[in-house]
Order: sequence, then structure tokens, then C-alpha cells
Amino acid sequence: MLYAEITGWGKCLPPAVLSNEDLTTFMDTSDEWITSRTGIKERRICHCNFSDMAIVAAQRALAAADLEATDIDLILLGSLTNDSYCPNTASLVQDAIGATNAASIDINSACTGFLYGLHIGTNLIKTGAHKKILVIGGEFISHYMNWARRDVAVLFGDACGAVVLEASEKETGLLAAKIGCEADAKYAIQITNLGSSYSRLSEDFLYIDWNFEGQEVFKRAVKAMSQACVDVLAQTGLSVADVNLVVPHQANKRILDALAKRVGIDENKVFVNVHKYGNTSAGTIPVALTEALEEGRIAAGDYVLSASFGAGLTWGAGLMKWGERTQPLSLSDATLPPCDKTALEILAPHIKRYTERQPA
Repeated sequence: MLYAEITGWGKCLPPAVLSNEDLTTFMDTSDEWITSRTGIKERRICHCNFSDMAIVAAQRALAAADLEATDIDLILLGSLTNDSYCPNTASLVQDAIGATNAASIDINSACTGFLYGLHIGTNLIKTGAHKKILVIGGEFISHYMNWARRDVAVLFGDACGAVVLEASEKETGLLAAKIGCEADAKYAIQITNLGSSYSRLSEDFLYIDWNFEGQEVFKRAVKAMSQACVDVLAQTGLSVADVNLVVPHQANKRILDALAKRVGIDENKVFVNVHKYGNTSAGTIPVALTEALEEGRIAAGDYVLSASFGAGLTWGAGLMKWGERTQPLSLSDATLPPCDKTALEILAPHIKRYTERQPA
């Protein structure tokens, strides 16, 4: 039987930091208000294209696996803030890194994009259809914010992460997964005025906005992710006690605490970095997974549980068994283009556009 071992991992974080204090310079909020409700202290703001982050994360993951880009036969890219929709952004990454033997697919399931990609890629390897797959998850979401709305804008940041999957006969990688969607509540998280169903004739089309029903999202996120975690443990015959680390979607510290309590996992086993980056949507899990390895939180043979929830309302969980290696085989010198602006300077045109706009 074939398995899909994670042999490489990498992350890309833009250098510009937007702190809670920065937000108070143009928004009616405070560090205490944001921290007490979300656990977020700061987030990163991208100064270049989303694909630039994806390319760097991919190159670092390939180096960690000691592979050439031409070894990859499929790229799965999870994001909802792509450079373009035609061509797809996975193809931009493929061309930039030189993965000439790879098929390239974009996955838009919002915050669950990476976990969905990991599930799809694992099963394609298990069938023998592919042997080496690059799974990327990330977001350029700060540029899709209405910066006049503190209920949404304070939550999100930009980042990207990637992993390499390789066919293996060892029982390793994603052992079980459960994914789904509660489409009856699809409008609880919605970016409005974006897509073919919105009129290009309306002036409001120029102003991207959000519908975000926080309480509904919280309730459904905790319930769906916890049940999915229970389901994947049942699939493998393992218990909560067997789990060495939980690497969940980093949306909100309150959600992480509620998830741990509901599943019955000690909070010390839950990896948390939401305070540093905010919610980077499809980027949260691969970035957190990479940081967990860098910090020595994952050992050979560990069971790692992951769960995510996003717009759609999509949800999922997966249980991974880590392989023998927790250190990269080599390192990449790939970096983003230089950044000579602060986060506030990068966002200044967007902030001005929304804060000066007269209500409809």
C-alpha cells in the first residue's frame, strides 16, 4: 500500500508588520479590544504579488526535500486571493520554479484550501496517479479588506506555506481525513462584489466588502472541526491521548481554545501562532506546521492532528503520522523582492479609499 509522506516544508512571511497599535491610527479600536477577542497582536502585509510568496514557500519546501522542481508531477495551490483566475496561479508558480513536468491546479475552499489540497494530493499518490506533489496554501487577503470595518479587518494577514508529498511504502503522512461543507450557511463568510454574479455596472463593484457573521462562524467552526477530529481518530483507531500535537487553522484564539476543550486535548498540545500573523486563511496550517518543526515540537513518528474551517462553509480535519525526518535536507536562499515600506505605507491607498468613502 502506498502512503504520501511529507518530505519537505517551507513558509514565506512578508517582512512588513501591522500591529494592533498601527490599526488604532485610523480605526476606532485598541490593542485590548483586539487581543481579548481574537488573541491577535500583529499580522504581516504583503508588498508584492501572492504568487511571489507561493514561489518562495515552494522553493523552500523543495529544498527541504532535496528535490528539483522537475521532480514534481502535480502542484495543488489553495488560495482565494490568486494573482489571476486565467491563467490559474498554480501555473504561474509552476513556470517560475521550473516544474515543467507538473500539472497545476488551483483550489478555492478559502481557509481549508491547504487541508483540502493535502487530502486530494494524498489520495492521488495512494492511487498511483502521482508520485511527487507540491501542496501550497496561502493568502494575499489584506488587499481584500474593507479597512473601515474593525470586525473583519483586524483578523487577517498575508502568508504562504508549502509541503512536498512523496510516495512511500511506510505508514506515514496523512493517514485519515474528513472534509465537508455546510453550504446552508454559505453567506456567513462572504466577500461581496467579487465574482461574475456581481454587476460590473455598479460603482459599488469597486469596493470589496465582507459579510461576516462572527457568532455563527464561531459556533459552526468549533462544532464542525471537533466532530471532524473525532471522525479521523475513529478512522485510525487512535484516541486523543495518542495525539502528540494539534496544528489547527489559526483563525482566532477563542476558537482554538474551544476546539481543544471540546475534543478533550490539553491546550499545551495545541500549536498557536495566531498572535503573530492573524488569520492567513489557507496559509495558516502550512506555516504553523513549518514553525512547529522549526521549534522542535514534532518528533519522528508523532501523530499530528489538524483541523480547519472556512467560507463555504467548508470544514475538515486530518491525522498525520510524521516520518523519520524533522530537519530539512537542504536550505533555499529564495526570498521575496525587497520591501522599503511599512505595513501602513503599503496599505495607505486602500485605507484612504475605504475610510473616506461616504456610506451608500
